[in-house]
Amino acid sequence: MKYLKAILPLMLCAMVACKQKNNSKEYIATLSDPILFCKTVKKLNDVVLENNFPPVIASRNYVYANIAAYECIAASNSGYVSLSNQIKHLPAMPKPMEGKEVNFPLAALLSFTKVGNAVTFPEGSMMEYYDKLKNLADSLGMPNEELKNTIIFSDAVVAAVIRWSKKDNYAQTRTSEKYAIISSVDGRWIPTPPMYASALEPHWNKIRPMLLDSASQFMPTLPPAFDAKNKNSVFYKAMMAVKNTGDSLTEEQKNIADFWDDNPFKLNVVGHASYATKKFSPPGHWMNIVGIAAKATGVDFNTTVAAYTETAIALFDGFISCWDEKFRSNYIRPETAINKYVTDSWRPYIQTPPFPSYTSGHSTISAAAAEVMNYWFGDVTTFSDTSSLEFGIKSRTIKSFRDAAKEAGMSRIYGGIHYWFDNEEGNKMGTKIGAFVIDRIKMKKQK
Repeated sequence: MKYLKAILPLMLCAMVACKQKNNSKEYIATLSDPILFCKTVKKLNDVVLENNFPPVIASRNYVYANIAAYECIAASNSGYVSLSNQIKHLPAMPKPMEGKEVNFPLAALLSFTKVGNAVTFPEGSMMEYYDKLKNLADSLGMPNEELKNTIIFSDAVVAAVIRWSKKDNYAQTRTSEKYAIISSVDGRWIPTPPMYASALEPHWNKIRPMLLDSASQFMPTLPPAFDAKNKNSVFYKAMMAVKNTGDSLTEEQKNIADFWDDNPFKLNVVGHASYATKKFSPPGHWMNIVGIAAKATGVDFNTTVAAYTETAIALFDGFISCWDEKFRSNYIRPETAINKYVTDSWRPYIQTPPFPSYTSGHSTISAAAAEVMNYWFGDVTTFSDTSSLEFGIKSRTIKSFRDAAKEAGMSRIYGGIHYWFDNEEGNKMGTKIGAFVIDRIKMKKQK
């Protein structure tokens, strides 16, 4: 009897709490807040940064995680349609069991997190955050059955996306032959100081694109013929333009170069000591800009997920296209050319990355992302890019996404790591790729 008297109040409290949980709708508004999805993408961005994923691989991390989230939204009868059959090799995605209540925003959040965890390392890097999302839903009063159904549906989408991702040739390229450096041929790319790192992902053109028919679908024009001795050649003039610009940078040009540097692993050498500093990679920077745009325009959860996803697709295919050209033309970097033919003491303002010069990856993927973002958010008159505040670099106010892409391209010239034609041709190709993605992907049901 004493036992019953002692336990009865606890049972009554549990019954009241259960009733309150089942009647509460607070979780619906909280979980469908687009800011929560932006924070979730930022969490993956932090994992990518901390573990030194290079730009091309980072784009792969973002695209699969975002597609998993989007497919949850597409299953919700909200007016968005699956990417199956739009991405030709994407199989039909799972649907929730009929009659089972599912919270689709939570499913999108969980799917993004779990796929993000699967395509990054170390193992379990996103799972603490995954558990926090589940606990958030539970603490806000989501009924146990609905939470269970949501997790089951999310896990089905995650499994399908991971199976599909494993067929993109990424694993196979991990064991591809190393890039052959031929330093005896003038005009070819060779490793640059201070890292003298080997070529980054020379076989990335063998990765399966999302929408491109092939890596070479948007092949740029040939770069100018290498001629570093003829002062009247296009190459010589471009080379000297890089040097002269670097020798007389204004404070504003330095700020632009620093702001868009986006070097995920910069080696700093001081005397005999060296240390690394990290920033977001270029695709990580653009993922941040999507979040900034979503907040600034006040779009809803589903639109936010869709915008992230289509931008990630443009970034992914943009890198495949650009890397196809980089390792076809194998074009010499300005630093190498200036050091060999002008002065061996010249150094660029920012660190030269370990891959060929033509075309500019930053110009290509930035232009592709800008086209997609312009589609989703409109030609924004002004936005403040706060992405680099955490690295001690002040924000920049930029007139539009397309202006941001152009500035990102120019930053590589100010930084001394690209010629003007790397930038211009990259911007042209990126713009074409972005327009192509918009044309091929129809996320909303047609009225």
